[in-house]
Parts: sequence; structure tokens; C-alpha cells
Amino acid sequence: MLVVSDTSPVSTLFAIGRLGLLRDLFGVVVIPSMVLAELSRLKGFGYDISEIEEAPWLIVQAAQDTTAVKNLSNQLDPGESEAIVLAQELRADFLLIDERKGRKVANTLGFKTVGVLGILLEAKKQKLVFAVAPLLDEIQNVAGFYLGESLRREVLLLAGE
Repeated sequence: MLVVSDTSPVSTLFAIGRLGLLRDLFGVVVIPSMVLAELSRLKGFGYDISEIEEAPWLIVQAAQDTTAVKNLSNQLDPGESEAIVLAQELRADFLLIDERKGRKVANTLGFKTVGVLGILLEAKKQKLVFAVAPLLDEIQNVAGFYLGESLRREVLLLAGE
């Protein structure tokens, strides 16, 4: 299975100490060069991102079609734009992306998208985590992930919690 990730799933799971869930669920995850650049900004907030930089299962690769990336950047942020183009170039099975606008563009292009919440649900399904509720608390309180109350209830219902 070939998976490309945007910044948010990697940074959110990293912030709560659960980056390894990506490896456990997907094996290898490809991140575009621009995503690594965005993740590098975490250093400015005091984070040591060596876990990200040194993970052998996180492969950094630049998209080749820079014109397509630039065109998408008119409507999406640079990391999302490069992630979508790279996913196209690699014919990825999944694109890990959270932002609604980016997901909509990716889905229009025929990609299966999964965000942090879907990753947490799949991790519980595969018994990689015991419960989703405390992880939702962490992504909100530690990682600053916005999660409306109705969506939180829906995720907990899907998780059987």
C-alpha cells in the first residue's frame, strides 16, 4: 500500500507521541519536501523533530510536476498542493489529509483520503490503541486540533465509546 501524507496527520500524531501509528497502520509513508519544511517549523516552538527526520519509514520525496503544485497552491497551502500532486505521480492508494478544502480537491481527483480521526478509528479497530476518547482529548489540548462537539460524538460513536 502506498500512502502520501500532508502535514497535519504527521504533526498532530507527533505532538501527542503517537507518530508510530502511521508506521503501524501503513508501513511506509511518503511525505513531500514541502511537508517536511512545514514540519520543520515545529522546531521554532521548541519541538525536537528528530523522530520525524530520522524515521526510516517516513520517506521524503519532492513532486516532479512543479507547475501542477504551483497551480494548486492558488487554492491550497503548499504542503497540501505538493501532497496531492505527489500522490498523483506515485499513484498512491491513500492521501492522509485533514483540511476540508484539500480533501475536497483530492476526492475530486479520485483519491481515498484519511485524516487523523480516521487514523485513530483504524488504530482502535486494529487494537493498536485501547480507546479513542483520551486521544481526542490530546489532539485537542496538546496538538491544538479543532474538533467540534458533534464530530467528537460521531467519532466516539464509531469507536464504540
